[in-house]
Formats: sequence, structure tokens, C-alpha cells
Amino acid sequence: MKYFTTEELTQSATARRLGIDNTPPAEAVKALKELTETVLDPLREAWQRPIKVNSGYRCPELNRKVGGVSNSRHLLGKAADITAGSREDNKRLFALLRRLGLPVREAINEKGGVWIHVAL
Repeated sequence: MKYFTTEELTQSATARRLGIDNTPPAEAVKALKELTETVLDPLREAWQRPIKVNSGYRCPELNRKVGGVSNSRHLLGKAADITAGSREDNKRLFALLRRLGLPVREAINEKGGVWIHVAL
């Protein structure tokens, strides 16, 4: 994990505010590492600028509180919502993600570029 940390991929302002323990189980930590090494780090390397993680792993309680779907890949540590900082940069980052052909199961340019959802 070159550019991202497990802590970064599990932090949540909502969890802190509501007192939710968002500590991932070992399987989710392993999945976060795979997501980072196969998608996030290569994308960051190609982008050559910082990428912020808005949401990574979510425990079931946190996923419910943020309105996540019941089968969200976030629950498994296999998804992250990321941003390059602006809608325009996110659109360019999304295009780069598609061009790189990284092994993603899901790649969604959410809400017209507010953030990008990527999942294994």
C-alpha cells in the first residue's frame, strides 16, 4: 500500500459522530489491501496527484446510517468512494480509470462527478 493506509480506508466522520466502531474484520483488511494494490495505488500513480478517500470499509451499522445498499461492496472492504477534489477533476480521473483498464467490478461516476465509486 503505497499511497493509501488502512486507517484512511476505514475512517468515517459519521462513525465518529455517532460513536460507531468501524474497525474492519481481518477479511475486510485483506480486501482493502487488494483494492489498494490493484486499483487505488495504480490509479494514483497514473494520476500523479493526491486522491482522497471519502468512504472505504463500512461496518453494517455505518452502512445503514449512511444509506448504503444492503449488498454494498463497502461492507466487504472491496469498495471505495474517492475524489480528486472537484467535479471536473473527478470526470478526468474517471476517464483515466476507464483507460487504464484496472480490475474493477464497479466504476461509477456518482452524481455527475461528485465522487467516484470503485469496487473489486
